Amino acid sequence: MSSNISYAIFGGGCFWCTEAVFQELNGVLSVESGYSGGHVENPTYEQVCSKTTGHAEVIKIEYDKSIISFENLLEVFWATHDPTTPNQQGNDKGPQYRSVIYYENDEERAIAEKSLADTDASSLWPNPIVTEIGPLINYFPAEAGHQNYFKRIGNQNPYCTYVINPKVAKFKAKFAEKLK
Repeated sequence: MSSNISYAIFGGGCFWCTEAVFQELNGVLSVESGYSGGHVENPTYEQVCSKTTGHAEVIKIEYDKSIISFENLLEVFWATHDPTTPNQQGNDKGPQYRSVIYYENDEERAIAEKSLADTDASSLWPNPIVTEIGPLINYFPAEAGHQNYFKRIGNQNPYCTYVINPKVAKFKAKFAEKLK
């Protein structure tokens, strides 16, 4: 693996939404939907939705640090979901939809904590940020049917039409210079 390749694990609500956003960024090589932060090995979507496993829906972003930085990924993360609502994004409610950053080392932890503090002090969100920042203790890929969901299903699913489409359009308008 190239020394420029790294990974980031973020949860910002429904992983279909966050995956659709981060797939469009220049420097992002792949995005995988998954589960992290819980106590059940290899949980299923149904188990995570039961709110008893402790997992959050997350994405694992593989990126090239020579093209996009962890700080740039965090900038997009803060702007593309509401990090001020505990266990909720829009109508998606439950601990699996919490805002979370899982770090792999002290450098990522420090960058994430500074980014949170800077964003909280900015005027981006009127309410305090409640995003959890913690060490990556586990990660499990979601089932195949959840991978690449928006690109595969698109407007065949009303959730995509009414929730993901507007989120992706807003993201593309705000971050046009960072798109593939």
